[in-house]
Amino acid sequence: MPDLARLPLSDALAQAARTTEQQIGLALAGLTGPVPDAMRYAVVGGKALRAFLALETARLHGVAAVQAAAAIECIHAYSLVHDDLPCMDDDDLRRGQPTVHKRWDEATAVLAGDALQALAFELLGGLDCPDTAKVDLIVTLAQAAGVRGMVGGQAADIAAETASVPLTLDQIMALQAGKTGALISWAALVGPRIAGANTAALQTYGDCLGLAFQIADDVLDVTGDASVVGKAVGKDGAAGKATFVSLLGLDGAKRRADDLVMQACDALSGYGKDAETLKDAARFVTARRH
Repeated sequence: MPDLARLPLSDALAQAARTTEQQIGLALAGLTGPVPDAMRYAVVGGKALRAFLALETARLHGVAAVQAAAAIECIHAYSLVHDDLPCMDDDDLRRGQPTVHKRWDEATAVLAGDALQALAFELLGGLDCPDTAKVDLIVTLAQAAGVRGMVGGQAADIAAETASVPLTLDQIMALQAGKTGALISWAALVGPRIAGANTAALQTYGDCLGLAFQIADDVLDVTGDASVVGKAVGKDGAAGKATFVSLLGLDGAKRRADDLVMQACDALSGYGKDAETLKDAARFVTARRH
């Protein structure tokens, strides 16, 4: 039986990080060499927000979701490894450490990302839940991670860098709903999907949270310190990219993120006090410094 006791947010995030790193470590047990080493390296040191969402929404519904939490962290880590490559964002720093292609080389980074993506679906295959729920989670994660979601959003983001006309606010919202929001929304729906429960409230929560998270990232790109954020800052402005900050202004972007956090929290009203940690997570997204 899963532990149904609600934890404070900081404890729940730390537990999510430990749990998923252990689960991924078990899945890679006995494997040696640059690629598995790079895989382990890539999943360490993050906020584990997506894993937390999977575990916390599962707790809310009285089910277990460790493999799903590990799976979403594998997908997220793979996306960061590939996003950092010279052919994409060309970053040297991630989570305060050298990026995988800097720590090893580009070929190892590509292969480690590929292997993390594959491992995510291997982990989902080990979920102890009804087959219909398992298939639903596998299919929806493939959609959220693929051209309908994260990959499609990333492609649109790359295209926007050389477009003759900057993106509109609606276009940026659609882009970010795929690039950043799709995986966050998927994680927020793990609990009700495993339990076969209604997903509407947590769909709204996840969608609002994902958009607020990206707006907060845009704010940090302007106001953050690389030594605190753990990655390069100021790159969007230097590239002349249209962002929530460039279109709404710094204060306007912060207000929009705060409004989204309020909507996310309101969507959880039906869960009562048991959803307080999820509400705290929404507030954390806009208050964070990294």
